Amino acid sequence: MLKKYKVLIIDDHPIIVESYNNALQYVASINKQLAFTIDSANNCDSAYQKIKEVSQEKGIDLIFLDISLPPSIDGKILSGEDLGLKIKELLPNVKIIVATTYDNNYRIQNIFKSVNPEGFLVKTDITSQELVSAIQTVLNNAPYYSKTITQLLKKQSFNTILLDKIDRKILYELSVGTKMKDLPDMLPLTLAGIEKRKRRLLHIFEVKPHDDKILLLKAKKKGFI
Repeated sequence: MLKKYKVLIIDDHPIIVESYNNALQYVASINKQLAFTIDSANNCDSAYQKIKEVSQEKGIDLIFLDISLPPSIDGKILSGEDLGLKIKELLPNVKIIVATTYDNNYRIQNIFKSVNPEGFLVKTDITSQELVSAIQTVLNNAPYYSKTITQLLKKQSFNTILLDKIDRKILYELSVGTKMKDLPDMLPLTLAGIEKRKRRLLHIFEVKPHDDKILLLKAKKKGFI
C-alpha cells in the first residue's frame, strides 16, 4: 500500500533545498511504498502562510526547517526557531527536521528546548547519505541527530543559558537600533519589566551594566541574534 507524505522544505539556500529534494526522491526510489509531495518556502513569511493554510486542511507530515532564516517583515518571527514554535502550535503532529549552521551548545540547547525536533542536523555534517538516513529514521518514528549534535549529547556539554522569545526579541530590537523606551510598544512588558530582563541578559552573558555593544556582540557570537 502506497504511503503518501506531504513535505515542506523551509530554507533560503536553493542548493540545500535541492539536496533535500534529491534525498526524498532517493528514499522513494528505494522504497516503492513511499511517495512524497514536496513544497518549499524560502523565508519566514511565505513559510508561515503555507503553514496556516495547511493547518485548516489535513496538514503536513514532515518539515525541514532552517534555523538561520531572516526575520519576517513585521518582525514577529525572528528566525526559524520562532517559526518552529508556530509549527508546533498549528501542526502538533508534524515531524520536524531542523538544520542549522550553529554548532555551539548555547544555541543548540535552546532549539532543543523550544522546538524539540525529531531530527537535528548541523549543516557542516550533512552529506547525501546523512539526509537519507535522517529521513528514513524520522519517518520510522525515531529521533535522528547528526554527528555534531550526537557529540554534544554524549559530552553532556549543554549549559544553562536559556532564552525565551521575549529575551530574543529584546536582543533583536536592540541590535537594529530600537531604543529601550520604545520596547514596551513591541513587547507585553512594562519598561521596568524589560529593564529587568535586560539586566538578566547582561548577567547571563557576563557583561558589565550599560555595555550594550558587548552584550550584542556576545549574543550574536552565540547565535541568539
